[in-house]
Amino acid sequence: MNPYLNEDLVALGDQVRRFAAARIAPGYQERDRTRVLDRALMKAMGDMGFIAPELPEEFGGLGMGSLAAGVIHEEVARADLSISYINLLASLNGQILCHHGRPDVVRPWLSRLTRGEALLAIALTEPRGGSDAANLRLQIERIGDEYVVNGEKTSISAADQADAAVVFGRTGTPESGAHGVTALLVPMDLPGITRSRFDCHGQRAIGRGSIFFENVRVPVSHRLGEENKGFVQVMQGFDFSRALIGLQVLAVAGVALEETWAHVAERQAFGQPLSAFQGVSHPLAELETQVRAARLLCLQALWLKDNGAPHSAEAAMCKWWAPKLAYDAVHQCLLMFGHGGYDRGPMEQRLRDVLGFQIGDGTAQIMKTIIARARAGRAAVPA
Repeated sequence: MNPYLNEDLVALGDQVRRFAAARIAPGYQERDRTRVLDRALMKAMGDMGFIAPELPEEFGGLGMGSLAAGVIHEEVARADLSISYINLLASLNGQILCHHGRPDVVRPWLSRLTRGEALLAIALTEPRGGSDAANLRLQIERIGDEYVVNGEKTSISAADQADAAVVFGRTGTPESGAHGVTALLVPMDLPGITRSRFDCHGQRAIGRGSIFFENVRVPVSHRLGEENKGFVQVMQGFDFSRALIGLQVLAVAGVALEETWAHVAERQAFGQPLSAFQGVSHPLAELETQVRAARLLCLQALWLKDNGAPHSAEAAMCKWWAPKLAYDAVHQCLLMFGHGGYDRGPMEQRLRDVLGFQIGDGTAQIMKTIIARARAGRAAVPA
């Protein structure tokens, strides 16, 4: 038990863990090889209420809060980090649609999302802009009752598998920066959209790729938030997803540590278990301590969100620390298994899977800048 999870949330986590062990974990390596996200599995998760449970009931959710989403998210990630992207994308995009979309437009999408019948991507990054996310080149031009979209988004999770995407583009002047960006809900079957997929190092079942827009016409009713204010309004949702990402990668580190403790307690060397050697047990003890502490930080960020308190700095702490820590933990665990860890298998795949989160969804440098601005003030930390 801990101060953030009551009995109901603990019971929810136990339920998800049983489901994940039986339905998700067995296909972990196969999905990495085939690079195919299991839609039947996604539907089963939706049937169980495991996708975006924090959304209001009127939009297909269960109204359970951010901590419930976090508990589910980490248990799915224990079994397969790529599958847990279903939860991550649903919670981030679901919140954006719920808060900023026209109800008659977004309600059918949210209903499909929570039932596990639709996968939504978030299309922000461009070839010339990653961390400088407000410096967008994709053009969105209003013509009558439609927006016409031209340009490219790249390094987009689920680019070739998503049914729709939240797309950010420039409606203002280049000089307007973040204040000239508009967000649209764009179905991926519209004419003029083509997609590609990269050969990524990890997270291969969800995949990443580019989305190309050529004179794609989107109804004005699909705008999310106000024109030219999409970036400022919608980016607030990333505090939520950054805390979820922390739990996501720490869950992977946690299961790796569990397996490694069992291995070093059983494996013999020089007439005693490997765990008898401080060079083995002490690094694992340090990582165990840090993983538990980082998890509490992530839960605190979600608790703050559920209680309507500021949590941007805490979410940024989760996002820079947890992915690095998770990679270090899984790396150390892999080494403890020797050549057995280096061979293609769960530990090697976990290492590949967690690495990407040190790149995407906000780099460590950007997260530390957010923390510094929260503590010293934006004027004292201009860039």
